[in-house]
Parts: sequence; structure tokens; C-alpha cells
Amino acid sequence: MTDSESADVDRLSDALPRDRFIDRELSWLAFNQRVLELAEDPELPLLERTKFLAIFASNLDEFYMVRVAGLKRRIATGIAVRAASGLLPREVHDAVLSASRELMQRQANCFRDDIRPALSEEGIEMVRWDGLTTDERREMAAFFDERVFPVLTPLAVDPAHPFPYISGLSLSLAVIVRNPDTDSELFARVKVPEMLPRFIQVSPQRFVPLEDVISAHLDRLFPGLDVRQNHTFRVTRNEDVEVEEDDAENLLKALERELMQRRFGPPVRLEVEEGIDSHLLNLLVRELKVSDSEVFELAGPLDLTGLWTLVGLDRDDLKAPAFVPKTNRELAEVETASAPDVLDAMRRGDVLLHHPYDSFSTSVLRFLEQAANDRKVLAIKQTLYRTSGDSPIVDALIDAAHSGKQVLVLVEIKARFDEEANISWARKLERAGVHVVYGLVGLKTHCKLSMVVRDEGDSLKRYCHIGTGNYHPKTARLYEDLGLLTCDEEVGEDVANLFNRLSGYSMNTEYSRLLVAPHSVRLGLVERIEREVEHHLAGREARIRFKCNSIVDEKVIDALYRASQAGVPIDLLVRGICALRPGVPGLSENIRVRSILGQFLEHSRIYEFANAGEPEIFIGSADMMHRNLDRRIETLVSITNAVHIAEIAYLLDLSFDPQTASWQLDANGDWHGVHTATNGAPLRDLQHYLITLRQRPIGSTR
Repeated sequence: MTDSESADVDRLSDALPRDRFIDRELSWLAFNQRVLELAEDPELPLLERTKFLAIFASNLDEFYMVRVAGLKRRIATGIAVRAASGLLPREVHDAVLSASRELMQRQANCFRDDIRPALSEEGIEMVRWDGLTTDERREMAAFFDERVFPVLTPLAVDPAHPFPYISGLSLSLAVIVRNPDTDSELFARVKVPEMLPRFIQVSPQRFVPLEDVISAHLDRLFPGLDVRQNHTFRVTRNEDVEVEEDDAENLLKALERELMQRRFGPPVRLEVEEGIDSHLLNLLVRELKVSDSEVFELAGPLDLTGLWTLVGLDRDDLKAPAFVPKTNRELAEVETASAPDVLDAMRRGDVLLHHPYDSFSTSVLRFLEQAANDRKVLAIKQTLYRTSGDSPIVDALIDAAHSGKQVLVLVEIKARFDEEANISWARKLERAGVHVVYGLVGLKTHCKLSMVVRDEGDSLKRYCHIGTGNYHPKTARLYEDLGLLTCDEEVGEDVANLFNRLSGYSMNTEYSRLLVAPHSVRLGLVERIEREVEHHLAGREARIRFKCNSIVDEKVIDALYRASQAGVPIDLLVRGICALRPGVPGLSENIRVRSILGQFLEHSRIYEFANAGEPEIFIGSADMMHRNLDRRIETLVSITNAVHIAEIAYLLDLSFDPQTASWQLDANGDWHGVHTATNGAPLRDLQHYLITLRQRPIGSTR
């Protein structure tokens, strides 16, 4: 796109309504509300609902640590730039606090009034201290003496002891004690140890909050003093890491220093258990320097991320039916006695993977392990954005290096909240002789690429994997993702050029089957959106269907608006944030937006264009967000195999089918759950339906 063409696009966007964007922060809260609605759904298995409560809590923690913290930074620095939604930072912050307050109250009430009683009926009890029997209290007293008391450190506040630093997301007890000699009251903080379970198992299916056990034994911490009252509270801080790479000689060391400072970020939220003494609350507000609007008084227990303890119980009767991923059908055709010969399958043709329905271990992991052990493999190149703590992929790469292969791994050490783990893996790989690089200055490497170079005798052949999800064996069982295994020469050349750019000084930005951010993803998609307009106006088949996690980028949204105005039908499947307003007369009446949430995290990104009857489909790592399109290395790869194009089209057909349960977005930015037909029958659960398809014998029809 030339500068003049770009200017024309900007002028077209200026002609669109100013209120055409939904605020991204409020849209994210609407996504987390959909997660909460799953917890509130009585039709779901009980421990699945409990799981969604825990997910809701951890989602909101991260949202406050990053997004709300960013809003507070902009307010504090006086930045008064309006968001695309037209709201100023202060207005967004106020709206976020109001909306999240309502959601947090709903979450706390859901656990107290619904989930907890239902669990109790099933024999899983979450009791407070008052609900323990005499024998159980005696047992917990012994537990306190042996496991808790030795690691507690009460911190007093008086003229000689300033108010202690309260680390982010740590649970604490605010304690008031009275000195009987002077009759004076003193304040102390007791941190609930993070190395102990959040909920203590009293019996196999009976639990008590750890803070209750500590609260009942505070006299042990303050001998000679009268414990007058104590209340639970929790602080959330700005924990987003920022590293000035240009000023850092060694990026690893710079990031390690920043991680050490992370826990000292300013507070952005104070949660307190309902019934807290007003004087004590005022003390916390004053010392922590939070506003009244940032205080959330909730029914206890606080911090429901700890509910994962209950989710992990061996109660299959209260969970979704167990699902064991199967070997991809194209790989099963070349399965040996031990495992599929993935390289042989790739020589026969492209292999399309759909996780978690297709096993990650017998496809992607097998691909890398087979390459590591193949004497004809000369080199392996790999990106790692996130991986598990006991990663077999890292082990395979180390094995390859030990066997003399050239191994290059690009580790993105700034993957948010995985920085420490990635630093650890980077060092482990380096010690094994792996060439470790950290990408390009100013750009996160988010693309999911793996390339194996093998000596085929008369030539060298490149075997590539391009995915929509991380190389993380554990989340591959929980995240829905797509992947392509291919020996295609054009893809191999593209991936090789991209790796050379990431590890060296290549300035190449031209690719055959890849779109690569920050240079060509937005441009390539916008050009294809405009091409659909041309097809529609010429009477040719035109349609646009996207599936992604978020759509925020204004230029992409405006291109979709213009396509809608021209009459192109557009369907968007967005799991999380959507800043586009569908169904606005004269603007977006041809756009429909849906969201699907369920047992698995919908994570794949698909971009489909009807293209006058010759459909073009891309899959890859990029969402339609500024950070993905401007500040990350992202890849999308075109799918050229006709069977695979039909399979992805069928997946989109199912996703947008009116008989499939979903949430639907209206022009006001409100989401509406559509889970039952007009006759009251439940609509199709997409994920469960895909499981049944995978469980059918090879060769059977749909």
C-alpha cells in the first residue's frame, strides 16, 4: 500500500461515525463476565463451574495488574489522550472499577450462595473455623504448630516500625491487639504464607481456609497481648514489567533486575472481607494510598484462585467427561509400533492439526523428538514463547544439541508472567550448547515456528511446523489451536528467511505463503478485505469470516465496516475483546459477532476470504490488536490443501451455525447468551460435538 493509498484509507475512516468503537477494557470485562456466567450455569458439572470461578479470579487479577495499572499510570502522568472509544483514561478507570465491582460481588455471591452449598451436598465441604469439630480443631492446632507457626512473621506498626510493604496478590491478616499494661491498641500485619496450600485439607473432601487457621491461633503470635480483632485483606499491584532494551547490555540481566522490582509496584486494588472494622479499613486505605473506589468489600473467603485445589479432587462424577486426545488421522496412517513417523507423513503431504482433539504429544512433540534422534537431521530452529516447567520440547532440543545437530532457539523472555521460567530455560539451553537468541529489539517474538533441516541425499529438505498456540504440552490439552506440518518448499523458504531475520541481520520482509507482522499482517488482511468488496460489487462470491481472540485494531475494524457498507457478509468469532459494533444501520448491519467459551480455551486464529469461489484461509499467531500487528513478530500461513481448506471451512460453518450455542454481541456492546432453541432444547455444544467427531473410527463420515 503506497503512502497515497494509505492516506485515502485514513480519509475513508474519518468519514465513519466517531462512536463506532467499543472500549477495549470494558469489552474485556464483558469477556470475563461470560466466564462468570459459565460458573453460574447450573447445567454444567459442579467442579467445572468451580473451575470457571477460579479462572474468573485469576483473569481479573492479571487485568488489574496490567490494564488497570496502565490506566492509573496514564492518569498519574496527566496523559489525557482519549481511547478509540472516545473515553478519557479517568473515565475508563471509573467505568472499569464500577463494572468490575459488580462482577466481583457476583463471583463472591455465586460461591457463597450457590457453589459452596452445592459442593457440600456432594460431600465436598469448605468450612470456616467455626464449622470445624472439636477433633478437627485439635488437628488443625497441631498443623499450625508444625507447619504454619514457624514461617509466620508478624509485623507491628508503631513509631519504631513503619507500615510494612504488602506484596501484590498476597493474602494478609490485619490484626488489632491491645496492650493490657497501657490499654493502647496496636496494629500488626500477618502475611498468609504462599508456600502452603490456600485451603487446608481437614479430611479427604473437607477444607478450611489457611487464614482461618492462622486467625484462630493469633494469640501464639502475640503472647501477653489481647487480640481484639482481625480481618483478611489482599492488595493487587502494578506488576507489568517494562525493560528499556536499548539501555541494557544484557537483556537477561536487565529483565532479572526488573522482576526483582515487580513486587514494589503501586497498588491498584484493595480487597477486604466484608465486616471489616471501619477504622482498620481507613488505616489500610491511608497507608496503601488507594482511593475509596479501589476498595472492594466482599464475602469471604478472598482470593478464589485457590479453588483449583477443589477442582483437582478425584471426583469425575462432578467434572466434564474425560477426554483423551487421539493421534491425528493423517499421522495415524503412518503409525509404527511405538509412535507415528511424522517426517514420513509430512513427505506425503501437509498435515493439519487441531488441538486438543488431535494429540500434541503424538504430533508436534513427536515431530521434534523424531528430528532430535534422526541422524540425517542437521539442524533444528525453534521459537519458544511459553512452555511447561518440565518441558519435553526443551529436552528434545537439548538432546539434538548433544548429538551434534545445530540447534537455534529463540526464547521470548518477556512473555508476560512467564519471564522467570523463560530465563531459566534460556540458561539451561545455553549450557547444553544450544544457540539461544532473544529476537529483535523492540519486538516480542510471538510467532509459533519450528523448522527441521534434513539431508535427503540429493538435497536438503525443510520440515516446518507453524501453529496458533504455544509449544506447551500441558496447555495443549486445554487450549483449542491449529497447526500445520509441511514440507512445502515455499513455506520452508519463508520460515528460513524469518529465522535468519530473527537471529541475524537479514532485512528481508518479503514472503510467499506467510504474512509477517509488523510488516504485512495488517496490510495483507486489509488488502484481502478490500478485495472481497471488489468481488461483491462485481457479483462474484464474497464473504469474510474471522476467528480470533481479540479484535481491537482500528484499521482492520474500519476495513470491515467499509466491507459491510458495501454489502459483504461478515462473521466474526471472538473469544475475548471485540471493539467492533455489529448490526449498526448504515455501518455494520452485515456483520455478526459471536463468542464461544467452554471446556477448552478457544485460541486458534483463522482468517477466511471467499475470494470469488477460490477460498483463501490463513491460520497463525496474530490477533487483531495493536501489540500483535505493530510490536510483535507474528506469522500467518496460507492453507493451500483443498481438503484442509474444507475442514477449516466446516469448523467455521459449525461455529456460526444458529444451532450452535454461543454468545452474540449487539450494537450497544452487550453480549447475550444464546444456548437454547426456541423450543427450549439445548443448542449444540461445539467442543463436545468435535470430541464426538474425533472419537468416530477412521473412515467414517460426518
